[in-house]
Formats: sequence, C-alpha cells, structure tokens
Amino acid sequence: MRLELGNIFIKDIQFGDITKVENGTLYVNKEELIAEVSEDQNLKSVEVQIAKPGESVRITPVKDVIEPRVKVEGKGGIFPGVLSKVDTVGSGKTNVLKGAAVVTTGKIVGFQEGIIDMTGPGADYTPFSKLNNLVIVCEPKEGVKAHEHEKAIRFVGLKAARYLGEAGRNVTPDEVKVYETLPLLKSVEKYPELPKVAYVQMLQSQGLLHDTYVYGVDAKQTLSTLISPTEIMDGAIISGNCVSACDKNTTYHHLNNPIVHDLFDAHGKDINFVGMIITNENVYLADKERSSNWTAQLAEYIGVDGVVISQEGFGNPDTDLIMNCKKVENKGIKTVIVTDEYAGQDGASQSLADADVKADAVVTGGNANEVIELPPMDVVIGDTQYVDTIAGGTDGSLKEDGSIVIELQAITGATNELGFNKLSARG
Repeated sequence: MRLELGNIFIKDIQFGDITKVENGTLYVNKEELIAEVSEDQNLKSVEVQIAKPGESVRITPVKDVIEPRVKVEGKGGIFPGVLSKVDTVGSGKTNVLKGAAVVTTGKIVGFQEGIIDMTGPGADYTPFSKLNNLVIVCEPKEGVKAHEHEKAIRFVGLKAARYLGEAGRNVTPDEVKVYETLPLLKSVEKYPELPKVAYVQMLQSQGLLHDTYVYGVDAKQTLSTLISPTEIMDGAIISGNCVSACDKNTTYHHLNNPIVHDLFDAHGKDINFVGMIITNENVYLADKERSSNWTAQLAEYIGVDGVVISQEGFGNPDTDLIMNCKKVENKGIKTVIVTDEYAGQDGASQSLADADVKADAVVTGGNANEVIELPPMDVVIGDTQYVDTIAGGTDGSLKEDGSIVIELQAITGATNELGFNKLSARG
C-alpha cells in the first residue's frame, strides 16, 4: 500500500467568517463548526475556544486530541467505519493540517482524564502544547450515562477534525511524504540482506471506557491481526478510552505513531519493515492467553527476525505486554518493548506489574509517578474542579491560587508508550 501524506503547515488559528487555510493560518467559522458537531441529543451545550502555544491557558479535563485530515485521492475517507463508510484506507493521498488539533474537554467522563498547559513547566511534558488547538467544551445533559457521554464527545471531536480537514482539501501541501508497504514476499525479495522487522501495537481494550476502535469495531471484540501501517495514518484506529492521561494513546497519537514513522525511516537502510500486527489488552487470563498466542503465531508466520512491541496503559496491561514479549521470544524472534513506569514518587518501586528475563530490551517513556507543580494559568478551558480526583491527583492537589501539585500521570501524553514525548531513562 502506498500513501502520500501532504502536510499543510498551520502556524496560527483564528475565528473567521469562512473556514479556510490561507498563508499558514487556519480560519474557523465557529457557528458553522458548532452546528456541524452538536446534533447529539445527549449534549446540553457545545462551546469552542482557541488555545495557542505560549498562551497562559490550561485545558482540563482532556478527553481526546485529534489531528484534522482529509482524504483527497484513493479509497475511503477519514475515520472509516465511524464517520466514513467501511472501506480499506491507507493508500492514495491524504492532506494533513500539521500543527493544528482538535481537543475535547468539558465535564469529566472518567477519572482518568488529563491536563494540557500551553505554557510553563507543564507544557514541556505534553506535545500538544506546541499545537494550535481548537478546544471544544462539551456539557452533557443530566442523567446521561458515562458510556453515552464518552461516545457523544468522541463523535464531536472526530466530526470537528473532519470539518477542519476539509479546509485543506484543495490546498497545495507544503511538503509531501510517501509511505509504502509492499506485499510480504515482495518486501523480502527487495531487501533480502536486511533483518525483517514487524511492529506489534497493543490496543487498550480493558472494559467500559477503556476502548479503542479499529474500523469502528471495539478492539476487545477482535483477535490479533495484520494491518498495514499506512491504514492508521488514515484513521483506521481511533481512541475511545479514559485511561490515565500520561500514557493514553489519543487519536492524534494513532495518526502520528512515531514507532511507525521511525521504522519507515529505517526501512531499506538498517531494517526491512515488513508490516504491523495489532492486538488487544484484556481483563481475563484466558483472553490474554488467546491474544498473545495469536500475536506470537502471526510474528512467526510472517517470518520476521524481530518485533517492536508497544503497550497502552499500566498495571493489568503489563501482563499482556510480558506475555507478548515472552511468547514471541520463545519463537526465536528478538523483541524490544516500549512502555512507561509507575515506580513510585521516589522512583524506587518496581516499574512494571509483571516481568520476565526475556524482556531484556526495554524503552521507557519515564516515571508517571513523578510529581510536578503547575503554576496558575490566566485562562482555564474546561473545569479544574476535577483535578483532585483525576488519576495522578490527590485531595488538595488544586491550590487556592490555581496552582496544581500533581503526578505526571495527569498530564496528557507525558509518558506516552509510543515514545511521543521527551522523557526516558538511562541505566
């Protein structure tokens, strides 16, 4: 599959009479956007604000972050099986509003939501402080159940990203990047001298409000399977979960998975990147065994020499991570795992809830229990009343002056397990 991504660099975002991209600025017709996204009967109100890099703005609680994209040539549309018809994507041409994002917030859905500061020390821990953000504040009607609330906000974010993406349909991209995955046998023939490497991406699927969707299907209802890396760049995988903010893979993360991009960069030079396996993270042991068995079997079937395995979340998913690692290694295939750590505020506790001697090549995104103090901001988009109760916060985290003392766990993307962050560690 061959995909051309046309990046349109967005340097500013403003409200205007017409939604368009002009000279690097994304202009947004606020009223038209609100009308486009606010039809859900479970929503009481929808408001839109702008947050730019360097501004004294705090966004919380953050539900999802989505990058606007538009399919300009090829099969299907953005977010297939959700907003577009179910068709295989990942080929043709897609334009991207690079430097812009949709951020959804409002009344909290689950306690594992996050914070984005656009300036100050907190901004250094989240990649989304560097983006021109269109922030949508969604308030649900009274009595709406949590899963209905989550779905309503998820669709608002996706619809807003699709709406903004359309502004780039007829814009000439500032740069075009090409990504291609050949059929397996042809890929092996092209680079026979290079080690064959696959990527195993674990998708969060531990239960209610811990959902990830693949072509619109909840990942907990799927088995481990092969997928083209370019498919996720067209929105085949989207976030629908409320796991801890620091290591949640937002939809933005899926669209811009850095492991995929790095493997493509090394393809044909140091490695032969032959493809991708997606697998889920389950609650029950039997389901964990099934998915990890299939993952190892698929890795063996396609004949790779090594795999990179990333997880999402912590605690329970650590078992899935180690199962995948151990079983793939038992097939004679080398593994590298990408995770983060919950090592206590002093960094002295065991980092993962599970371990094995075969997990001897590890990349870490940092310690989520590290404590940070966030100074007050001039503007808060959303509501800070939940800060004391979100994962990473404690009673008294929110101070009277608006400052916050909290673990990195509460900062969106701080210890991301795809490596989409600045933190790591050296042994």
